[in-house]
Amino acid sequence: MTLRDRLVPPDPRQVGVEPDYRFTLANERTFLAWIRTSLALAAGGLAAVGLLENFAGGELLGLTLLVLSFLLAATSYRRWALNERSMRLGLPLPESRLPMLMAVGTAIVAVAAAVMLIVDRT
Repeated sequence: MTLRDRLVPPDPRQVGVEPDYRFTLANERTFLAWIRTSLALAAGGLAAVGLLENFAGGELLGLTLLVLSFLLAATSYRRWALNERSMRLGLPLPESRLPMLMAVGTAIVAVAAAVMLIVDRT
């Protein structure tokens, strides 16, 4: 498997057999949920950069949210494709660090925002 295929897997619909449509649709709904979350992070990041001009650390907060948005959008397709491939081949679903990445990233942003707010108010 080439580096490109590891980062952006090929179309999984070319292998195996068609799984039960309910699983395929559930996989697509999960992918769309990750994309919606990515869009929300991007909107929050752009809002922080644009609206928090007088807030110490507003740009850093916004850029962090934009980076999380990019990572989520970039990895959500990969996760969808690998899950689809596994279902088509009758294999266990691959492990994913995406939920952990989002939980840790969101927690770090929340703590950093709280600290910046406290520092800005003093």
